[in-house]
Amino acid sequence: MAALDELDEIDPGTTARTDPKITVKGLERHFETPDGLLQALGPMDLEVRDGEFLCIVGPSGCGKSTFLRIAAGLLDPTGGEMAVNRQGTGPLSAMVFQDYSIFPWKTVEQNVRFGLEVGAGAPADAEERVGYWLDRLGLAAFRRSYPSELSGGMRQRVSIARALVVEPEILLMDEPFAALDAQLRMLMQDELLALWQEHRRTVVFITHNLDEAVLLGDRVIVMSKRPGHIVGEFEVPFTRPRTADLRGSGEFAALEQEIWANLRSEAYGAADAVTPAAPTVPTRRGLFRRAR
Repeated sequence: MAALDELDEIDPGTTARTDPKITVKGLERHFETPDGLLQALGPMDLEVRDGEFLCIVGPSGCGKSTFLRIAAGLLDPTGGEMAVNRQGTGPLSAMVFQDYSIFPWKTVEQNVRFGLEVGAGAPADAEERVGYWLDRLGLAAFRRSYPSELSGGMRQRVSIARALVVEPEILLMDEPFAALDAQLRMLMQDELLALWQEHRRTVVFITHNLDEAVLLGDRVIVMSKRPGHIVGEFEVPFTRPRTADLRGSGEFAALEQEIWANLRSEAYGAADAVTPAAPTVPTRRGLFRRAR
């Protein structure tokens, strides 16, 4: 079974923003292990709207990254189906990973350009596109630098620029800011928020950070412990364009707490080491930490 089944093209001037971009029905994925079959995901049903910024949260090991890799075509499902409504002839999706995944032997400019050179070769406007994203993400002054010369935040900017330069219909982001310190993470959230509000691509964003999900997302999906399936769905009511000032509002805190209340039992169930003496509590820096 193919991971991505293309639907008929639609007229982008009519239904492009109303038909689902991704439709998932009964999606499952299991893995063979020495101890037998491990059911990692599903069954899972989901629709991702065209142009939506969808955030997915859930306990560690619940299958969030597995779902994203199926969406990227890196894994095949072992049950169910995932259909994508393709609207153009360019790249369908691009992925940003947690660990940067950029080539250490290539310069910043070469890393960003790499996606344009795969397949049929770089398009005629490659230089213009690379230059735009280097400038847009504050990388122009570092175009000849190597990743070893950059901070963690700069490396992640390179990853994001490399994904966006190919102009994908869908941007898949797997905890892209998890390795950053708290201050840098907030700055990168602000940058991504501004970028998305400017370009409005469909984004599926995996995170453990509820603050991040509420700030960035149009909708937040909550997954259960493994095997992951959807146990909650929250529409984020704040109008766009948004700014980081939302974090200080009572409505923001209330929605974050409501999502945590839905997720709490799943997080406890997935954390084998949690005991009454070491409770799990929500924090602004991440989904949970263990009290000491």
